[in-house]
Amino acid sequence: MITKKNITFIINPISGSVKKNNIPDIIEETIDKSLFNYSIRETEKAGHAAEIAYEAQQNGIDVVVAVGGDGTVNEVARSIVHSNTALGIIPCGSGNGLARHLLLPMDPKKSVEIINRCVIHDLDYGIINEIPFFCTCGMGFDAFISMKFAEAGKRGPVTYIENVLREGLTYKPETYHIEDETGTLIRKAFLISCANASQYGNNAYIAPQASMSDGLLDVIIMEPFDVLEAPQVAIEMMNKTLDKNQKIKTFRTKHIHIHREKEGYIHYDGDPVMTTADVDIQLVHKGIKMIVNPDGDKSKRQPNMVQTAFSEFFNDLNIVREDLTKISRNTQALNKKLIRKFNNR
Repeated sequence: MITKKNITFIINPISGSVKKNNIPDIIEETIDKSLFNYSIRETEKAGHAAEIAYEAQQNGIDVVVAVGGDGTVNEVARSIVHSNTALGIIPCGSGNGLARHLLLPMDPKKSVEIINRCVIHDLDYGIINEIPFFCTCGMGFDAFISMKFAEAGKRGPVTYIENVLREGLTYKPETYHIEDETGTLIRKAFLISCANASQYGNNAYIAPQASMSDGLLDVIIMEPFDVLEAPQVAIEMMNKTLDKNQKIKTFRTKHIHIHREKEGYIHYDGDPVMTTADVDIQLVHKGIKMIVNPDGDKSKRQPNMVQTAFSEFFNDLNIVREDLTKISRNTQALNKKLIRKFNNR
């Protein structure tokens, strides 16, 4: 006789840009009732998902499913680390970075079908200034944009792109002292990101080679670049080749300490928080159980519509950049010609 597992679904009704009114019906129709006893809880306030998840873990619930975006996933996940309770995800956020890294389907019904199979792996997570993260954390421009995104009131990739394009033109890079077990280096950087998983969300790959089971963080240092280089950086982030860019320096480590010029924002899984000038980041190896997609095959994955549209958009910008470069060269040549004419008069 099969012993049923106990599972709790935690729905955040206001996360992301996806309506969740039909999620309870999808769960009821799709969950394998011969394998699971299930309950559904809905969050009522900020931090409520963490409270529900911790209560479930304390009561010996086998699986807790976060129904929402990366913020909801973070709340639920940090409440069940180092326990026998596993994390499941039904991605309904604006970016869904962790779910996309795990190759989970974006369709809620298909996500429940993955949960029915209940393949659980022990995976890594990170801690930044004592705050757990499961996908990425960082400082510099991406933390600044996370703050602007949180202030915007609207969600979705369009809002994110608007903020990136508007603020990226005036953002001033900082100088960072970066220390790990190999020593200390000083770098002026546009951003520093530490990745447990490969992407921010919406298939924007900040660390295309990152693994959640290797016991190491992928550290990405993006050196300052000018506005004409921005389209190429964006294209490479979408097609998983950012680590090949000469402006990008990467290395792997278990623990890193960063000192910057002053206090400022950091982000953990896209959520911004103000903190001191000193930032400490470490990797916890196999500290959380997660339901994974047993059929996930990165080599067969096709880009989604957002990724394709994003790439096409920045390809167009790249053409404009090339035209601007040609115009600049022609202008410089014309100026030299005029100067020679004037000197020969």
